[in-house]
Amino acid sequence: MRLELYRYSSEKDSTLGLLFTVNDETNTKDFLCFTLEDEKREDKVYGETRIPEGTYQIEYRKEGGYHNKYAKRFPNIHRGMLLLRDVPNFTHILIHCGNTTEHTHGCLLIGDVISQNTTKEPFLGQSTNCYKRVYPILSDILDSQKHLSIKIINFEEI
Repeated sequence: MRLELYRYSSEKDSTLGLLFTVNDETNTKDFLCFTLEDEKREDKVYGETRIPEGTYQIEYRKEGGYHNKYAKRFPNIHRGMLLLRDVPNFTHILIHCGNTTEHTHGCLLIGDVISQNTTKEPFLGQSTNCYKRVYPILSDILDSQKHLSIKIINFEEI
């Protein structure tokens, strides 16, 4: 089992995506949620640039501010922050809750509803409920397989 993120709309200040689980044996995809990221930039600006297209391993991060905050916020499900490893020129890229690009800081935000980003700033809604639903799925995959990867595809450029 792995993840695929299809970025479908890249605008001035934001990128919208669709996150799926992919069964390695059958190649079937199941929709998980919407994503919100910072915008695409040729030159990276700290905290305001989406990560490059590619495949990244996910592991737990069991230290830092988000880990401590989420351990208290989600005590029944939290096992560690989901961290994308070895992202070129980026550090501490997490999958977490948030509603606007002000909350991304280069990370992947997840939610169950999203508004468009072509004429206004997008709003990612029901992020906390989404996190409570999706985090256990991803953690169970990571725990059972001992690895989990995410492939990020810039669908808006295909």
